[in-house]
Amino acid sequence: MSTFDYYAAYYDLLYKDKDYAGEVDYLYTLIKKHSPTAKNILDFGCGTGKHDFLLAERGFQVFGVDLSEKMISEANQNKSRNNLNVNFCQGDIRNIRLNQTFDIVTCLFHVINYQITNEDLLKTFETAKVHLKPNGLFIFDSWYGPGVLTDLPERRIKDMEDARISVERIAEPILHLNQNMVDVNYTLQIKDKIHHNSQIIREQHRMRFLFYPEIEMLAQLNGFEVIGFEKWLQGGIPHSNWFVTVVCRVK
Repeated sequence: MSTFDYYAAYYDLLYKDKDYAGEVDYLYTLIKKHSPTAKNILDFGCGTGKHDFLLAERGFQVFGVDLSEKMISEANQNKSRNNLNVNFCQGDIRNIRLNQTFDIVTCLFHVINYQITNEDLLKTFETAKVHLKPNGLFIFDSWYGPGVLTDLPERRIKDMEDARISVERIAEPILHLNQNMVDVNYTLQIKDKIHHNSQIIREQHRMRFLFYPEIEMLAQLNGFEVIGFEKWLQGGIPHSNWFVTVVCRVK
């Protein structure tokens, strides 16, 4: 079972404060800059489809893929409430083959950092390349090594609620310097306000942060060139920022 299967039902609540619209505005600007005629997008790690619906509203045909069956189920339920050109399927971005190509492949919300081995990363880049048209773009965001090592991960607590449930999530990270990885240990306490019961979920998310030279190497080994590397949502040269945006073009 995928890590995200356990709390797919609470995912949208946990991230209801996330600025999906602002992120899609930023992504749209990148696409128009580097591929102004792009019409269709393949989204790796689509979750419940929030980015995808907003991209479809911008006129793109969008196909979302996620490892979690429950995330895809939530995405399809969201789709049933929208009349938009979006499709979803369950699949592993390291090896899925859809037998179609796209103008753009996106991989957002640090999905690339869940690919923790060199093999995982190479396969993800390969999957992106297989699904791209000539001169297509692979756009992803990533945890950036200099930022992580400058502003070390720390314990965080997040509380969210709606009319039905409240969720408290505690994140306790462990940094593995030699592996360029962080184990984020989550404890979620979910309280059902209607039935007056509660549930505790514990998960570990292992994340690998990346540096520019290895991103460039991964791109080159899979027939890409890096044409954009900047601060996530801000633009400009990353220095000690935690999050960066990478734009790769098929050679």
